[in-house]
Amino acid sequence: MKTHQVVGIGNAIVDVIAQCDDSFLDHMGIEKGIMQLIERDRAETLYAAMKERTQAPGGSVGNTVAGLGNLGLRAAFIGRVRDDALGRFYEAALHGEGTGFPNRPVAGDLPTSRSMIFVTPDGERSMNTYLGISAEVSTEDVALEVVENTEILFLEGYLFDKDHGKAAFLKAAQGCHRGGGRAGIALSDPFCVDRHRDSFRRLVREEMDYVIGNEHEWESLYQTDLESALRQAAAECGLVVCTRSGAEVILLRGAERVEVPVRRVVPVDATGAGDQFAAGFLYGYATGQPLEVSGRMGCLAAAEVIGHFGARPESDIRALFREHRLL
Repeated sequence: MKTHQVVGIGNAIVDVIAQCDDSFLDHMGIEKGIMQLIERDRAETLYAAMKERTQAPGGSVGNTVAGLGNLGLRAAFIGRVRDDALGRFYEAALHGEGTGFPNRPVAGDLPTSRSMIFVTPDGERSMNTYLGISAEVSTEDVALEVVENTEILFLEGYLFDKDHGKAAFLKAAQGCHRGGGRAGIALSDPFCVDRHRDSFRRLVREEMDYVIGNEHEWESLYQTDLESALRQAAAECGLVVCTRSGAEVILLRGAERVEVPVRRVVPVDATGAGDQFAAGFLYGYATGQPLEVSGRMGCLAAAEVIGHFGARPESDIRALFREHRLL
């Protein structure tokens, strides 16, 4: 038995969440509905402007791995935090949720990363992220005894913004395969794909057993329409997953194609929807469920998290799976 069923690698970010209206976004110069990287001074300005803020451990893959831990899998997250108040909060929060955090907080000049998330009444979230120390993940943060002893590895595309992040991913994927595990990646966002298209294409083709992305990310990766992009992806990678913002989720594995319907709901807060879709899907993948069941698990987990504020589930997701006869 492997030490871990799933290990994720990504940005360890503390989410700071506040509600606001569209006029506040306009006043502060915040572009609605996307993730923007910001500098330290901008981060301090936005943090000071937030009212009734709440704080939670975050980061895209960090949220996914925490969801998997809550589902009962043996899960761990590799990320980098500073030995400061937010870094110690992040470590304690993951351990409190039952998720392993192999890397202790470290000394350094850069602070622990944080994302100021402004949620408007329509449920859209506008994320303003200061990466800080989390973007410095490198090969030294990837312990072989961790990645060689996991069944599934899940990588966060955002870390491709630096060469040492790319090197860390390669070391992790090769270590995972050496131990007989399966490695995959989340494409993260279309702008991330635009920045690293050639590297992502090579990674998908040569190192990844599965890839999760939305329709815009797949179109950006192959610079073509969605169906053509998915055909190319399926020819290069063993398992392809495409989410489509309320439309059917498409899953491709060889000649097998599954489309899973999505129940449309008005979101309270869309923060973490993609992260928890990945958690539900990977739970099914890790436990050997058929593609359709894995896709439905992902959709149920995503629907739960957009029904309340915050990026982590509040309900018993396994109970939801049982209610829908998926377990």
